Amino acid sequence: MGARIHPEELDPNYRNKNFEEVTKNLTKEKAIEEAKRCLNCKNARCVTGCPVGINIPEFIAKLKEGKIQEAGDVIRQTSLLPSVCGRVCPQERQCEGKCILGIKSEPIAIGALERFTGDNSVAEIEKEKPTGKKVAIIGSGCAGITAAADLAKAGHEVTLFEALHAFGGVLRYGIPPFRLPRKALDTELEGLRKLGVKLCKNVVIGKSLTIQDLKDEGYDAIFICSGAGLPKMLHIPGENLNGVYSANEFLTRVNLMNAQEKETPTPIYIGKKVAVVGGGNTAMDAARVAKRVGFEEVTIVYRRSEAELPARLEEIRHAKEEGIEFKLLHSPIEILGENNYVTSIKLQVMELGEPDESGRRSPVPIEGNIVNMDVDVVIVALGTNPNPIIQRSAQNDNLALETDKRGYIVVDKETGKTSIDGVFAGGDVAPTGESNAINAMGAGKRAAKAINEYLKK
Repeated sequence: MGARIHPEELDPNYRNKNFEEVTKNLTKEKAIEEAKRCLNCKNARCVTGCPVGINIPEFIAKLKEGKIQEAGDVIRQTSLLPSVCGRVCPQERQCEGKCILGIKSEPIAIGALERFTGDNSVAEIEKEKPTGKKVAIIGSGCAGITAAADLAKAGHEVTLFEALHAFGGVLRYGIPPFRLPRKALDTELEGLRKLGVKLCKNVVIGKSLTIQDLKDEGYDAIFICSGAGLPKMLHIPGENLNGVYSANEFLTRVNLMNAQEKETPTPIYIGKKVAVVGGGNTAMDAARVAKRVGFEEVTIVYRRSEAELPARLEEIRHAKEEGIEFKLLHSPIEILGENNYVTSIKLQVMELGEPDESGRRSPVPIEGNIVNMDVDVVIVALGTNPNPIIQRSAQNDNLALETDKRGYIVVDKETGKTSIDGVFAGGDVAPTGESNAINAMGAGKRAAKAINEYLKK
């Protein structure tokens, strides 16, 4: 059994100044060589680790034989997004984390093989005959794309609505091009068009159209997967100063609107020193983007130790290689400024206490130990909550769309059914587990199956 083949990566001192994709694709020869490490287990644990249930042993078996298009066909029976998932899924916690080879050596590079297959095959998907049923999908992220594909394959007339001026949801506005090139995303979206899905952009459901409007227009079922676009903030003094961004705003403006360019109509302020508050993948993305757009010193501020960082290990490694500093066991308590602009951030030094409900050790302040850090920009990457536009508009139309105290839509975990007949929800707007691309796709698949059964009745 040979050693795992790792894809090549661009030099850190080159890549941290541009948006080229950091990790290169495997060559055909390397992909086949890595595929041959697979044991082709009968009871493949890797499949149980995949939220959408891709037949991993079968697609890898096709790769072993050099049948790349056939390998792609196997993946696309289940997932329309191999090029995306191969790049952004946390394989180390999912399919690769279950690989039996990982017990004594390194698991199969399933993510790299999926990406290679997606990039080197085309979507050829058959549809069932038309059913005459209409389905509206609100949101063009992972859950929406997945549900749209499955429902279109089943013969339904599917329309996908997107609030922004480009499709892809968080895949486009949240994930930087150096992790997910736009060409790969656009190619996957073309698969939806091939299936006959109608794509409508610049439509804010809850403003441009309401749930009631969609019902009145004859949609037999509706799937809400509008994501979670409302950023969580620090709620500390100084947060309203110029130079404080949510990671959501910062990434959207750079990824979607090229706000780092001098000629852009909506520029962002690029200073010398930036503190990125948070420890997840979004914090890593924001920090690495900040480095690329011209900040000289980029520091991630996180209130726990490195062992508790929730970001992917690869993301943390890439950030360190690119010159990002980490200020661990520090928690912001105040942002200071002059003339309404940020000048520094006051940090409480922490230590780890007992584990919390999630099992992670809780950070505890060390009394009297406070430090000041000079910065001219602060980016807050603490996660997001659902934007309440759809929920409020449904209530205004006297539709009883049940939400919880945080604003998430309450759904049946297995089907995505909401409290309104014919209306389903999934993804980050109705989370039922870890928030990431592949889990959102899983929610889209479950909802599509439930909508299909609903429409048959």
